[in-house]
Amino acid sequence: MGKKSVLIIMVLSLLFCLTAGIIPANAASEKVIKWKMTSTWPPSISLIEADQAFVKAANQICKGRLDIKFFTGGTLMPSYEVFDAVGKGTIEASGDWPNYWAGKDSVFDTLGSYPMGLTPIDYLLWIYQGGGQAIYDEAYGKFGIVYLVTGVTPMECGLRSNKPIKTLEDLKGMKIRMSGQTQGKLLKDLGAAQVAMSGQEIYQALQKGVIDAAEFSSPSSDWRMGFGEVTKYWAVPGWHQPASVMGVMINKKAWDDLGPDLQEDLRYAAKAAAMEFTTKQYYDSIEFTQKFIDKGIQITTYDPSVLDTIEQLTNKHTAESAKANPLFKKSIESQIKFRKAFSQWRTMEGEFKFGFNPKTYPDIE
Repeated sequence: MGKKSVLIIMVLSLLFCLTAGIIPANAASEKVIKWKMTSTWPPSISLIEADQAFVKAANQICKGRLDIKFFTGGTLMPSYEVFDAVGKGTIEASGDWPNYWAGKDSVFDTLGSYPMGLTPIDYLLWIYQGGGQAIYDEAYGKFGIVYLVTGVTPMECGLRSNKPIKTLEDLKGMKIRMSGQTQGKLLKDLGAAQVAMSGQEIYQALQKGVIDAAEFSSPSSDWRMGFGEVTKYWAVPGWHQPASVMGVMINKKAWDDLGPDLQEDLRYAAKAAAMEFTTKQYYDSIEFTQKFIDKGIQITTYDPSVLDTIEQLTNKHTAESAKANPLFKKSIESQIKFRKAFSQWRTMEGEFKFGFNPKTYPDIE
């Protein structure tokens, strides 16, 4: 064997040793980070799909480095405990709707939905481009939580009842299940009473007449919760919640332990979930609105004067809340700034904003 052959064998042997020894040893030392994530939503409520979409995207993007095990709402703890559980690090993450935490800070009343407020597209524009994410960072950051948006629902359905609702007079004396601090103040102004209860309790409360009307969420959620069986009327539009933001709360320490690369991957996973959830919720509205119609539910529309009155009352309560809480004011000011800046283009869009219903269609049969 010549010197050249011996040299080649030595080099190949060295490479084999490096490959067999050092590289696998390094690879073996990289442990997969394991998280537990839960939700405020049980499987029966379609809003859980935002959380499921996030977990699916995160596990795909972070494969081999981060593994998130998902537990549906109520399986690890009651839904109302998830905020504190994430903040304290009992679990690493949970899906939520921000308004549920308005009792901790009124700013949350602006971050999930607000009466006569931002629409789904408005929220996405404001959050991703208009400085909205910084408000979420500050609000949740006070409690040791990082927040990523995972989707937005269409306009909430509106009120479901067993009597038609068109005017302010129709609302007087009614006991109404409706979420949100400001929404409760508005109902009081309108002579109605806000009744607080979880989504799972609404069906029976309507059935037994404990409440006179209720709202919950999108057509797909409302249908799957059986509201078509216990109501006859559907009052629109849903002025109380023109949109609802879904998101994932992440414990700050768990987030910091990920490092910049995995953090960026989770941001992209949240955006992927937001696209999947938002479009699915909108598209599902076609099928499930028709299911209510086929069931015989009668759709009523508020007189225009009703929405004008509610807008003025909302402005009054918004101003009062802004005086009481600087962070609430900061959030609302940011939203108002965006809406004013966008108003020119929104006006110019005319019937074409988001979409429009043509008066006629071409005959292509």
